Amino acid sequence: MTFARPFLLLLLIAPILLVWWEWRRRGRPLVLPFDHAQAKARNWLERTIKIANLLPALLLAVVVVMLAGPQRLAPPKEERVLTNIEVVLDVSGSMMAPFGDGTRADKAFEAIVDFTSFRKGDAFGLTIFGTEVVHWVPLTKDLAAIRLAAPFLRPEKMPPHMMGTRIAHALTAVRETLRSREEGDRMVVLVSDGQSYDLGGGAAQKLGEELSADHISVFYIHVANGQPQEETFTVASLTGGQAFAADDPTALREVFKRIDAMKPTKLKPSAPEPVDWFWPFAVTGLGLLGLKVLSLFGLRFTPW
Repeated sequence: MTFARPFLLLLLIAPILLVWWEWRRRGRPLVLPFDHAQAKARNWLERTIKIANLLPALLLAVVVVMLAGPQRLAPPKEERVLTNIEVVLDVSGSMMAPFGDGTRADKAFEAIVDFTSFRKGDAFGLTIFGTEVVHWVPLTKDLAAIRLAAPFLRPEKMPPHMMGTRIAHALTAVRETLRSREEGDRMVVLVSDGQSYDLGGGAAQKLGEELSADHISVFYIHVANGQPQEETFTVASLTGGQAFAADDPTALREVFKRIDAMKPTKLKPSAPEPVDWFWPFAVTGLGLLGLKVLSLFGLRFTPW
């Protein structure tokens, strides 16, 4: 047990002195006629009355202890380990192709919003890319900014320099963002439908090794018919992630669920924290107060 204000325990000197004085004092003896009678001594009664007189001093000691703020360590709790998840969305013109009852861009964004609801407590960022990269939403736990971004990220509204697909360029940009996060795990979920020319010539191998060195896992989702580009498998596998093909909206949602299962929420025990521990002293104080009230009905020294 510890105390929030241990210096107040010095005040316990007062009730200790009161106890000593009450037990030792004799008062002012008054001689009465029956003092010389052959009456039997009742030492137990004297001690009982003295103990009753000690109750206020003991109650004062309890009050001092409570003012000092008694505390004890609470059992350790498990707290969530933060995961920094950068969602990277392709907004090139091909993302306007039909996909289920909408477009690839529409269904990709719906799946992304659903994914954020699986991972409450994690930090999400949103980056869009084509030929160039734009960090649209910085890493944050406030997911409203991501959910409200959909109307502004439609591929048909993008400028001409966003019409290409440069996956390596996008991953390099988000790598710098995630490296700045000292706390928590790091993960990239990249959604695209195209073939990226900047992953060839050994670039995928080098990029995967760099991302792995920074402890960044990459999951690539190909929202189109056919298999993902071979280099995306290289990048994902080197980082401990995986590349997926999703040729319809249902498959896309299942891929996000699978990613969530592959990177489950981590919990770690937190350090025990001191919490207030008043109840045993409060019960003791109430008990002493009740005993003192009862003693006032007859347990006292009188000169007659």
